Amino acid sequence: MSAVLAAAPPSAKPSVEIAKLSKRLHRQVGQTIAEFGMIEPGDKVMVCVSGGKDSHALLDILLGLQQRAPARFELVAVNLDQKQPGFPEHVLPDYLKRRGVPFHIAEQDTYSVVKRLVPEGKTMCSLCSRLRRGALYRVARELGATKIALGHHRDDMVQTLLMNMFFGGRIKGMPPKLVSDDGRHVVIRPLAQVAEADLERWAAHRAFPIIPCTLCGNQQNLQRVRIRRMLHDWEREYPGRIDNLWHAMGHVVPSHLADRNLYPFSALQPTGVADPGGDRAFDGDDDCGPADPAVSLPARLAT
Repeated sequence: MSAVLAAAPPSAKPSVEIAKLSKRLHRQVGQTIAEFGMIEPGDKVMVCVSGGKDSHALLDILLGLQQRAPARFELVAVNLDQKQPGFPEHVLPDYLKRRGVPFHIAEQDTYSVVKRLVPEGKTMCSLCSRLRRGALYRVARELGATKIALGHHRDDMVQTLLMNMFFGGRIKGMPPKLVSDDGRHVVIRPLAQVAEADLERWAAHRAFPIIPCTLCGNQQNLQRVRIRRMLHDWEREYPGRIDNLWHAMGHVVPSHLADRNLYPFSALQPTGVADPGGDRAFDGDDDCGPADPAVSLPARLAT
């Protein structure tokens, strides 16, 4: 049976560290929204809230930005009740009512469909994701939402990139903004630049009523779980590596990869004119480092 995990109530006077965390989260989300043109004046943004820390934090931060944004936009929280046994149906409605947030609970029994069609021991994410996505697109149409906001963060996006590279043989990540496969919806991920560790600290401080997922995210045989564990180990040994990978996703050089659909390799001819972006056999150290000075090599590797 699902349990609701609630942290201790936040202190009336936030610490300096919490104040810095709040400022960083709101700055990163606001910057992501601006850079990718995620929210426009008059938008009705459907925020998908599962009950986990990420979607709780997304809604919380968007509510804060809504109060100070120069352009007005609407927010509506949507939860998909998948009829999972033991799911505490009252928790999210009670919380959203206390926050004064408009919300909609959509009911669709995807749980029994997944359990019936997926053999015991097999991962459920692929089918579950398709069913959930279709239900949310339908709700977005019914509510007249112009944007659908999901709670995927920086670490999720890097994990997806590595999963596609290691197991799919392609360089493909999880974009901050996309148009749905049916061409009808714009999906946004405002937490694209936010570290998972920061979301964990924010969730603890804000005492969100966390509802653990026992259907998909906790399957220990998922490739994503293994990639996540590998990245955490890597980050402990070489701090800043996840940020470097995220930075790389936004600084792609097609001429230095091998995709003939992205770059006309077969048409290349010498021009006799120096090209600053041309191949120099080896990039200098400055070219290989992160653009953000805050993301630096550990001291033991910098010498």
